[in-house]
Amino acid sequence: MKKRIKATFTFILIAAFLGFIIYMKNLIGAATDEAEISTLQSYITIVTLVVAAILFIMEIIPLSVTAMFIPIVLTLTGVLTSEEAFKSLSNSTILIYGGMFIVGGAMFATGLAGAIGRKVIALSNGSEIKLTLGIIMITALLSSVLSNTGTVAVLLPVCIGIADAAGWQRGKLLMPLAIMASVGGMMTLVGTPPNITVNATLLQYGESQFGFFEYAKFGIPLTIVSTIYLLTIGRRLLKSENKALVNEVETAETFHSKKDQLIAGSILLAVVVAMATEIIPLHIAAIAGGLLCIITGILTEREAYRSIDWSTIFLFAGALSLSVALEKTGAGALIANTVINAMGGNVSPYLLITVLFILTAGLTQFMSYTASAALLAPIGLQIAYSLAINPHAVLMTIAVAASAAFATPVATPPNTMVYGPGGFKFMDFVKVGVPLLFITYLMALLLIPLIWPF
Repeated sequence: MKKRIKATFTFILIAAFLGFIIYMKNLIGAATDEAEISTLQSYITIVTLVVAAILFIMEIIPLSVTAMFIPIVLTLTGVLTSEEAFKSLSNSTILIYGGMFIVGGAMFATGLAGAIGRKVIALSNGSEIKLTLGIIMITALLSSVLSNTGTVAVLLPVCIGIADAAGWQRGKLLMPLAIMASVGGMMTLVGTPPNITVNATLLQYGESQFGFFEYAKFGIPLTIVSTIYLLTIGRRLLKSENKALVNEVETAETFHSKKDQLIAGSILLAVVVAMATEIIPLHIAAIAGGLLCIITGILTEREAYRSIDWSTIFLFAGALSLSVALEKTGAGALIANTVINAMGGNVSPYLLITVLFILTAGLTQFMSYTASAALLAPIGLQIAYSLAINPHAVLMTIAVAASAAFATPVATPPNTMVYGPGGFKFMDFVKVGVPLLFITYLMALLLIPLIWPF
């Protein structure tokens, strides 16, 4: 029933949006003043932003499909040229995504990621606390350079098997697994899509980008604090029931040699070193790493293509065209000024961090963190310009808040993956995730102004 209501609402929303687009198209056709045309185009951009955000939250239509309709709408209405609207498909960030997806796919396909996980878990010596700590550490490490979803997919069956064999509650292991996949991703540029997204926004606006490990200045302290929280307060807040392993959880044994695993690990290390030292451009390092995985034979060409999450690629590319429109039409500046005026005009940077964190973190609990970062990063940048605040502080706030997807089972694929096997209820994520979300906000309020002064 709920799905039917959502579908009906989505249909009405799209119909109304199309009607609005036709009406605005006619107004633009009749307008003769350039300023009037620019104003109408900014209205189209803002309404497109709102409709896209609603569709992202509803998820009746796949996120990537919604995202790719954005450049089509902006082109047909004349807000952007075709070249401007689809230029994002050749963005260097897209190449970073593609290359790292392939390198990560090699880690999983060769069994190296799973072998590392099992090794850490074996060091626990039968202690549930030590095992939980081991899971936290290996998840944070792997997710800092690999897909969060892939990391959890590899470690999930291992954790379930150990918990069942020892008679432990699965949830006590699986909740830290899911949460630390998000936290660990905050430590590097490629650890989570929001980090790459805000970097792309900075590049688009001609600002200096965050370095590969610059995110670690916030990510490492948060990882340490989150570890302490999950081993103490978070652990006591959590109660779950063991359930049979659901069919969606896949555990695939690989038959690759140690040689293949060594090659995969060496390629990943080389790519990370190249990115960290910036001896070559980041996208060149990522693509070179992906190609090496194929050339060395640890992945076939077909396996490499399958390892790429194309929905993320198209989601990013489509949403980035909206960022272009927000800048070109002045809609971003209009939204920024509206937010500033709503906050009283002379806004404290700390109040701004609070508002942006709450807005971004609130959205990311129910919609793709890639989408929430892509939607809010250009708006945050315009606000920073309007207030003459360091844009890096503002965009780091948005990146951190977008990745803080702890409080619902639908916030990220890792949360959804552990939901059934862990025997969780929706409120389990709320009880454990909301306090950690608040801790993340306090750390953002404390650390971001110190590291990236206003």
